[in-house]
Amino acid sequence: MTATSEPLLPAQSLAPGARPTFYERWRVRLDTDPRVYRVWRVLAPLLVTLLAGILRFWNLAHPHAIVFDETYYVKDAWSQWHLGFPATWPENADERFLAGDTDIFTANPSYVVHPPLGKWIIGLGMALFGADSTFGWRVAVALFGTATVLLLYFVARALGGSIVYASVAALFLAVDGLGIVLSRVAILDGILTFFVVLGILFVLYDRRRHHERLTAAIQARAVDGVAPAWGPVFWNRPWLIAAGAALGAATAVKWSGLYVIGAVGLYLVVDDALARRKAGIGYWPSDAAFRQGLATFVLFVPVSFVVYLASWTGWLVTDGGYHRHAADAAPATGLWSWVPLPLQSLWIYHQAIYNSNVSLTSPHSYSSAAWQWPLLLRPTSMYYLGSATGENGCLVGGNGCSEGITSIPNPLLWWAAVIAVVYLAWRCFAKRDGGDALVLTGIVATYVPWLLYPDRTIFQFYTIVILPFMLLALTTLLRDLAQLRTQRGRPVGRWATVVFIAAVLIVSAWYYAVWTGIPVSYEFWFWHFNRDGWI
Repeated sequence: MTATSEPLLPAQSLAPGARPTFYERWRVRLDTDPRVYRVWRVLAPLLVTLLAGILRFWNLAHPHAIVFDETYYVKDAWSQWHLGFPATWPENADERFLAGDTDIFTANPSYVVHPPLGKWIIGLGMALFGADSTFGWRVAVALFGTATVLLLYFVARALGGSIVYASVAALFLAVDGLGIVLSRVAILDGILTFFVVLGILFVLYDRRRHHERLTAAIQARAVDGVAPAWGPVFWNRPWLIAAGAALGAATAVKWSGLYVIGAVGLYLVVDDALARRKAGIGYWPSDAAFRQGLATFVLFVPVSFVVYLASWTGWLVTDGGYHRHAADAAPATGLWSWVPLPLQSLWIYHQAIYNSNVSLTSPHSYSSAAWQWPLLLRPTSMYYLGSATGENGCLVGGNGCSEGITSIPNPLLWWAAVIAVVYLAWRCFAKRDGGDALVLTGIVATYVPWLLYPDRTIFQFYTIVILPFMLLALTTLLRDLAQLRTQRGRPVGRWATVVFIAAVLIVSAWYYAVWTGIPVSYEFWFWHFNRDGWI
């Protein structure tokens, strides 16, 4: 991912006597005609986002059922919307809620292990379109999932990619099953992904501006071409503040966003250190770590904390939340005695949440340890309804009809992306590319921490937050592959790339029914799960 904006499918020089293809003619126009460039700069992200929206919003209200963990997040979101905190529900609440009896929550607090922001977002959709509407439950998640595709396009562009490069990366996310399913079921992980990708986009904007200012400032301070021993410290970095706010919002959806804050913070310091070394700063390690690093911390971390804390406003300004008055009977003494009691109670609640998260080992038939995720051993089935002939509109004979929602990614896309991550690691080392390093940082921050909890109950669909970075790695691999030519000058790499993209689209079309709960014959449904562990 260089700064030269190399195209994914370059308009390479032709072999003697060869006629230019349609793509080559279009590519030349894109590169040489400013009007064509301006049109496609707008049209490309618009089209790929429109496709993503169609795949996510089409028949979004189906199934009219509480799907998988919607049993927690939908009801928690609705009670939180009314009370300021999640409340408990009576027995058999799912059936009554689904039937339209949505205001049967109690005034008693519910113990939940995720921060409130994701549920506020789901609750907003329910408030706008009705809590008795499955479309209302899912509309906010679908909107955030669609917007993530657009964000990935801009991330790819900010990495130095061409319009084609960015379009392919976004297209992969638009048509992938994991991205589609997690945009059609009202759970938190798609919202988490949105804020993580948004934060990375802001980091890229800050990085570009910071490097430009750093280079200009050092050149201005150089004496006889020799850089100063100490470089400048920059405090005016609005994109860095925005990145901190976005990643704080990610953490306010799920605590796994905190790993991204830590990893990105480390990346910012290391990237700045390498930039100062390249510019010739004498004391570049100390300059980056203790001078600019301190400023970076102040600009990046506190705003993350403020955004995270703000997400708890409903819990703080009301009295009924879980553990809301936990510190009243035994307030802190000594160093922390000045902390207001509501914040002390919130800290006690967070201790309880942490203990629950790290000790969650309850068995689940679809649990999948993190080491299994690259192998795609156990995707999560979120919904299934089998109907005999004549039931629920089933008109086929044999084994009847099936409709299901399984968060299996496009297998071709997934395994190619896993290989591409290995390639990107080599490429980053070989080319010393800071953009590649940031993509790898995103992968490490969203995957490696889960390896630390091998016994915890976790699921394959958690990889939705890793997926955008994996797809960037894959698109980079395809871009490099597209440069390959035979000795006779034939663009074999480019055609291989085109064939791969076409195959991805065909596989996604094949799997779309089992991503969206479309009723099909049992045999057709079963043919999609040809590996042990996929059903």
